Amino acid sequence: MLEQTCCFTGHRPQKLPFHSNENDKRCMKLKVMIRKEIKTLIVEKSIKHFISGMAIGTDIIFAEIVLEMKKNYDITLECAIPCRNQSDKWTIQQKERYTKILLQADIVTYLQNDYTKDCMQKRNEYMVDKSEYVIAVWNGSKSGTANTIKYARKKNKSIIIIDLNKL
Repeated sequence: MLEQTCCFTGHRPQKLPFHSNENDKRCMKLKVMIRKEIKTLIVEKSIKHFISGMAIGTDIIFAEIVLEMKKNYDITLECAIPCRNQSDKWTIQQKERYTKILLQADIVTYLQNDYTKDCMQKRNEYMVDKSEYVIAVWNGSKSGTANTIKYARKKNKSIIIIDLNKL
């Protein structure tokens, strides 16, 4: 499965130039860019399985795009959840969006029951270890996304970086 799998890493709203405003033209452009990269991987690299870490922000956007593209391509979505209470402190709207994705996902993987300091990093390493490709939405800053890219490089994964500074 590894050779047909792509995972995703990216920033949460506070590090996005448009924050949570998905009607912003930069967010719309980002969605087009993510969709293009997914389509290229499906068509040119025969990628069939996509993994999202399901954090608020770009992870959720990525998962929704994969679900939308399932209508036209034979692909699957796995939601890699760092801990069962990941969404406990989220708003009602965020929880509803999250739950809607989980209900449509082909696989939901819970890496552990409770939150720990390192559960997000464990989730990221799980996704990279299971993937040949990594799509990263990154602004160049030190972050969980940067750590995931560093780990993916160490593991010799193919990394596609979508530069937030160019939106």
